Amino acid sequence: LTVVFAGDGAAAGSHGYTNSGYSVYEEENDRLTESLRTKVSAIKSLSIEIGTEVKNQNKMLSEMENDFDSTGGLLGATMGRLRTLSRGSQTKLLCYMMLFSLFVFFVIYWIIKLR
Repeated sequence: LTVVFAGDGAAAGSHGYTNSGYSVYEEENDRLTESLRTKVSAIKSLSIEIGTEVKNQNKMLSEMENDFDSTGGLLGATMGRLRTLSRGSQTKLLCYMMLFSLFVFFVIYWIIKLR
């Protein structure tokens, strides 16, 4: 078996790739490709998790919007009742307040007198 060498000392059958560093570049490319594949996979899983989180947050926001709408309706009804109450006779309201104040005054007076 005879091996014929090219002019730069590489075997003729390998077309001079071994000494030119082609296999080193190919190994480096394979390593970088695998590194890139790992990073792409990590980014893909991260984007899927972000998508899931966004869906959950949108669902929570929708529920909050419904809760705020129902609370707004309840508050609106309460304000309507207050407006109706304030439109009533001011004299009647003042009379009730005076009677309540007198009642509290007599209760306090009675408690102090019994001691």
